[in-house]
Amino acid sequence: MRHTPKYSVTDEAVVRRMIEEHPWTTFVSTTSEGLVASHYASLLEEREDGRLSIVTHLGRPDDKVHQLTAGQEILAIVQGPHGYVSPSWYSAADRSVPTWNFSAAHLSGTPELLGEEENLRVLERLVAHFEQHVADPQWLVVPEAVELARGTVGMRLIVDRLVCKVKMSQGQDEETHGNVLRELRGDGPYASPSLADDMERALAEGLGGDPRASR
Repeated sequence: MRHTPKYSVTDEAVVRRMIEEHPWTTFVSTTSEGLVASHYASLLEEREDGRLSIVTHLGRPDDKVHQLTAGQEILAIVQGPHGYVSPSWYSAADRSVPTWNFSAAHLSGTPELLGEEENLRVLERLVAHFEQHVADPQWLVVPEAVELARGTVGMRLIVDRLVCKVKMSQGQDEETHGNVLRELRGDGPYASPSLADDMERALAEGLGGDPRASR
């Protein structure tokens, strides 16, 4: 990720929230065949030692494709809403260049492959987590869960290194903030209400350091 210290976030609670709200995760490995990337839903894991950890599952044969048995470090990427910000939205006193607002976290660590029983528990937890929000939730029953588990490999990633950036127009003035939020909540080609929500929250929480120090 580009080295922009003024948009860096070191508060682990912000990263945990990002994972909870946007669990679709990109996993990247360096293998003997080159770079490999896969995409899976992941969930936070509460640990007694307090370390940041996520659990997920890989569909076979992705565990072999990623060469996870070699025990090498992998990168997990979590990303919130993002979108284009036009300079036409800036105030007259705050002219700037086109940009992109976003939030993203890079989580690095050495993965741990789960045994069959623990993988089954993770699968059940994943299904229960997402089904709880639908009108007619469907839960896995044991025969279905066991059959599903056979085609997957569970994985835990305890995070050793973390980089998080939240770039939400912090470098612009209040008039520009209002203009950008209005456009994001409007009906134009770059409207994104979810990005507007994240931007409002980031500005309210003061994420990204001194907002006037860097663009």
